[in-house]
Amino acid sequence: MRSHRVGVTAITVTAGTALAVITGVLVAACGSTGAPVTAVSSEAAPVQADPRGLLAGRVAVAKDQRYVAAYTLTVSGKAPRSILVSIATDRTWRVDIQGGALGGTADVAIAGRPEGQYQCPINPAAGCVKIAPAGKKLPAANDPRIQYVFVAWLDVLLDRQVPLSVAPADPLAGTSAPCFAVEPGVTAIQPPIDPGVFCYSDKGILTAAKLPFGQLALTGEVIGAPPTISLPGPVVDGAPLPTTAPPPPSPNPSGSQLPRSVSPSPSKGVA
Repeated sequence: MRSHRVGVTAITVTAGTALAVITGVLVAACGSTGAPVTAVSSEAAPVQADPRGLLAGRVAVAKDQRYVAAYTLTVSGKAPRSILVSIATDRTWRVDIQGGALGGTADVAIAGRPEGQYQCPINPAAGCVKIAPAGKKLPAANDPRIQYVFVAWLDVLLDRQVPLSVAPADPLAGTSAPCFAVEPGVTAIQPPIDPGVFCYSDKGILTAAKLPFGQLALTGEVIGAPPTISLPGPVVDGAPLPTTAPPPPSPNPSGSQLPRSVSPSPSKGVA
């Protein structure tokens, strides 16, 4: 009987080859069920920025700033007015407002000191009348409201307990700083802030604002703050000037009215 040698071919199987074979079998087995394979992304969804938080961050910086800055107030149908804001190192403050009283015919300064808030006529300077305790709202008849933008409303914008609606807004004219539209809650009987648009730089400086009483725009360079605020005149007893318009002047004998010029508020008196 003839014997036959059956040839045996040696096969070398490496660990990598075995792993590849096993993986292929497992994939094939899973794929046989017909279930789709879903790719899982390791990237988290981007977090949407909170407009109120972004505004509060800039306002927090603004509250720590001490400076002197000039603004222009534009009111529809009226000539632009000059505003000078001084926030002193000791937290006293003063806002000079061209045409801030008597319906735009008298320039006044509103100043806040620990002993109270004062209205002081300027151009020419006269005695200052105390019109409210420190930190309180002024009487409506003597309140130009501009000063709240730089003092009282900062705390309102920072307080999360105050019902406010905040949304991004298009930049106002003259500024590239981020702007935010603010609306007080509809449930507020006396809203703690006027609705409007507020624009703040990275350094916490208000660069523009649009409010019911007009539009503010920063003009010129912001300079260093004085140590404290000086009143432009002595404190006297008397009635403050009203913010409402005075009665029209009587015509002169020729039938024409005498013109009255109002010059911009100077920085004289700011320490």
